[in-house]
Amino acid sequence: MVCIAAFIILGLIGIFVAIISIFKRDLGRAYLKVMKKSAGCVGKKVRLQKCDTNFKDDVKNTLLKKIILKHPNWVRPLSIAIEVFSVIFVVVFAWAVLTSIKSLLALWALGTCNVTQPSACTLGSEVCSLGEEEDNANIVEKTGRWFTEWGDIFAAVPDRIKTWNAEEYLIEPTVFADAGILDDSKNPPKEDAKVALDLLDPGCSACMMSFRNQLESGFFETHKVAFLLYPIEPSEGELKFANSDLISRYFYATALLEKDSESPKHFSLKLLNKIFTGKTDSGQLVQSYLASLDVKEAKVALKSYLKEFGATDDDIKEVSRLEKSDEVKDILSKVKDIAENQIKIKGIPTLIYDGQKHLGLYEI
Repeated sequence: MVCIAAFIILGLIGIFVAIISIFKRDLGRAYLKVMKKSAGCVGKKVRLQKCDTNFKDDVKNTLLKKIILKHPNWVRPLSIAIEVFSVIFVVVFAWAVLTSIKSLLALWALGTCNVTQPSACTLGSEVCSLGEEEDNANIVEKTGRWFTEWGDIFAAVPDRIKTWNAEEYLIEPTVFADAGILDDSKNPPKEDAKVALDLLDPGCSACMMSFRNQLESGFFETHKVAFLLYPIEPSEGELKFANSDLISRYFYATALLEKDSESPKHFSLKLLNKIFTGKTDSGQLVQSYLASLDVKEAKVALKSYLKEFGATDDDIKEVSRLEKSDEVKDILSKVKDIAENQIKIKGIPTLIYDGQKHLGLYEI
């Protein structure tokens, strides 16, 4: 292991030696001599042959030559320590290289370098993770997860290279974005606009920013974007964001209310727009405001927004009934199946457009 560790270290410092050797050629020649000897040793290790003991001894003697004279009794324990250090160094280096390769493959296949916690990847787009925090796992679980993530990466490769069709994941009633309704200065989608899909959690800040970016950039004008609201459940019986499930139920309830209407008022679309772009009278974001309320208070707030959009008392009563109905529960169940089993999301938002699946917020 000493010669392998030496080869790695020599390889790492090679670039610095190359620069210095421009001015000191003797150093460069000496480095190449040692590097060739080291490479030969490693080559024999790969072929399962014995490494030249002379090279290993040269490395040890170089490190211990001053100690031999002053403290000869230290030579044996320090020699053993060098062997142990070499083993640890090679193992750690190999682990680091494999982790780097895994992260790059995950970034290509999944859109995030951290499979379990996409939001922790600084190289990918901003995203709200689905799983629990890494800190909740012990070292054994983390090690096991490191290996299982390889399986997730290779399983995602076919999804990465296939052509995605957003229309395959639409459900009834479908809520499409209309930039003209969301913003008076914008135009509705073009007649030949491609269908896109936004899978969002109404409590996720990355979803809010993604929605705003799409609206600002004109994405809702060039694409016919359908919305699916998926409240993240990191663990059974809990929500990642407070009142996300309630908001999603109201969203689908208003969509059902206007499903067969000849002149819809687009309550569901306006509600989503209010949550992602609106502010309270005190200047607080509506999204964070709703998350700070208990369920009863959130219901009152959502009903007041519907009233603001022109809903009648009868409309609001019907929405209150529908949000608790089996119809809405079935819709949420279908969305859950689409998100987890068909699209196989790793985080929110997940977008499908122009034949590809994209993890993270839409960036202008």
